[in-house]
Amino acid sequence: MGTARMAKRWYVVRVQSGKEEQVRDNLEKRVKMLGLDEEVARVLVPTEKITVMKGGKRRVTQKKIFPGYIMVEMDKGDDVWFAIKETPGIGDFVGAHGEPVAMEDHEVDKILGDIERQEEKPKLKIEFKKGDSVKIKEGPFENFDGQVEEVMPTKGMVRVIVTIFGRPTPVELEYWQVESI
Repeated sequence: MGTARMAKRWYVVRVQSGKEEQVRDNLEKRVKMLGLDEEVARVLVPTEKITVMKGGKRRVTQKKIFPGYIMVEMDKGDDVWFAIKETPGIGDFVGAHGEPVAMEDHEVDKILGDIERQEEKPKLKIEFKKGDSVKIKEGPFENFDGQVEEVMPTKGMVRVIVTIFGRPTPVELEYWQVESI
């Protein structure tokens, strides 16, 4: 190999869906065992944190952004490419005609930026949409039935139309104060 070092680029690799973390761990062990630490910088399973309400409890869960794929930051050399392709659970690189194609810098920046922002504040997953029938579980309108008029995920709120004294009235509630019926 020449003395000039190529800049590492990010590549996408197909893997068995549901086994992304296991394949990542296997690949990291294989890279270390073969002494390719210099060529392979990082192996990443892009995930996002989502806050969901289950059974009245708020839980933060991890959701894979690209199920069935992992990202590898590496130098594109034949020895590295072969070592990765021979790792159990790895399918093939994403690219044309069997040739790996590096991700564009702006794509990588967006994904890595999104992941970093997720560490700060998990994304809120509100499982309601306009038109859903809901029952209010808490607050001054407890046990009223209504229909979702608007979902405001950035605020964590839903606007529900309830009938009060025979008139439809919009009420803004936190997403956890209502449940589907």
